[in-house]
Amino acid sequence: MKRRIISIDNPKSPIAEAYRGIRTSIEFSDVDKKLKTICITSSHQGEGKSTVIANLAVSFANLDKKVLLLEGDLRNPSVHRMFNISNIHGLTDVLFGKQSFLECVHPTKIKNLNVLTCGATPINPSEMLSSKKMREFIESLKEAYDYIFIDAPPIGIVTDAGIISTYSDGVVFVTGSNEVDTKLANLSKERLEKVNANILGVVLNKLEVNKNSEYQYYNYYYQEQSGRSNKSKKFKIGKN
Repeated sequence: MKRRIISIDNPKSPIAEAYRGIRTSIEFSDVDKKLKTICITSSHQGEGKSTVIANLAVSFANLDKKVLLLEGDLRNPSVHRMFNISNIHGLTDVLFGKQSFLECVHPTKIKNLNVLTCGATPINPSEMLSSKKMREFIESLKEAYDYIFIDAPPIGIVTDAGIISTYSDGVVFVTGSNEVDTKLANLSKERLEKVNANILGVVLNKLEVNKNSEYQYYNYYYQEQSGRSNKSKKFKIGKN
């Protein structure tokens, strides 16, 4: 069943505006380096990373940028369900040489936004993600797209997101409000730092908001990262 993508279904809502705010912050997060490949992960399943990445992909495509949303969770893929498209063929078919990229990529009803699903679930997802073919494939995509968003597995569970982050220009970390375990979140952050991932910021998802809340407009704020000179952006998104 198709899940709701608020940036498509209700683009004038405060939550859709929050995603546009995150989009702006990502655009200007590193003025000296062009961010083209962005990985999104979380501590564990169910924190809403696939919802976040789908909405961000839509937001960037609305800037008249060519965007590819790539399924990087080869263990529990969900991007195809977000857009209600087939997952018969996808990334694994391209890497194995069974199908071409053009045969597997899906256009969407959003102008400039394409989706590449997982395809058949491999028996060795980590090895496939870290392969030379995968890295070369990502490099080739940069010639055709302005932005490539990769939906990675939760890094608190498996190390796949750490692998993906090594050939990504930046990582966005999603946490579910009142759901994330502090120890697991810290472990996830440490795993990303060990591979020198460029952590762009944290999205606090599923935030309960009421009319009197100071966050009713879903603004984001900056928070200094402990022991680091640069600022790590932390974004708040209401429950959706």
